[in-house]
Amino acid sequence: MNDFLLNTNSSLTEKDFYRLSSFIHSYCGIKMPLSKKTMLEARLNKRLRLLRMSSYSEYCKYLFSNGIEKNELINLINVITTNKTDFFREPEQFKILLKEVLPELTANLGIGIRRPLMTWSAGCSTGEEPYTLAMTLSEFSARCPGLGFNYTVLASDISTKVLDTARKAIYNKNCIEPIPDSLKQKYLLRNKDRRKDLFRIVPALRNRVRFRRLNFIDEDFSMREKMDIIFCRNVIIYFDKATQEKVINRFYTHLSDGGFMFLGHSETLNGMSHPFKQIVPTIYRKV
Repeated sequence: MNDFLLNTNSSLTEKDFYRLSSFIHSYCGIKMPLSKKTMLEARLNKRLRLLRMSSYSEYCKYLFSNGIEKNELINLINVITTNKTDFFREPEQFKILLKEVLPELTANLGIGIRRPLMTWSAGCSTGEEPYTLAMTLSEFSARCPGLGFNYTVLASDISTKVLDTARKAIYNKNCIEPIPDSLKQKYLLRNKDRRKDLFRIVPALRNRVRFRRLNFIDEDFSMREKMDIIFCRNVIIYFDKATQEKVINRFYTHLSDGGFMFLGHSETLNGMSHPFKQIVPTIYRKV
């Protein structure tokens, strides 16, 4: 299979590109203008080789034959999604979470005391964000031993590939660099084979995080409880304005009263119709 070559004269036609980009947008909200055609070709190239297909047209026929080829749909989404993340990315937000948001929720609303604090990493990628959240929440609990603070972390993504990686919770030395040394000692286990430089999140922290596949375009997120904190950072930048507004307002309905939403520093709600109150840039509250 490895010696199979894609026809070098083959390229993704505009017709097939628009068919794919239109479907991707309708299925998961990701906008894909014509300027992304070369990127889409490159990302699909490996799929064509694995499927032993010689052209992008052949792939489109396979994907759209008799409706949508369900198994290949999963592979397509895994290929086209962008999964850039880091531990303690945009660290100032975690400082605000630890020093301001959590004390506010516990002291004034009793959240985390009367019932567990519900936190959601929406668009969790390979797991660095939800495990960072779990570390931060665990640190808050340790600083307030008399509170009996309790929490859970939901982590979701549309890509099954990154969810598989996140569940394993194994990271190389470069990945864990942003984690403070004191937290590395508490929350990471090093591989016994020191030549591999691999580290795994400790079981007690892994057990705090549950993973599930979720598409923001779905009408029903199938959540029984409302969230108190939602981290959705550097995700909605891939949506058009209408989709962004729809998703943001859906997050609002899934937040508890007084709950907080964290966006990425490249994202804004300016120009959108929404009921959130801005606390500081990128942090909003349901009031």
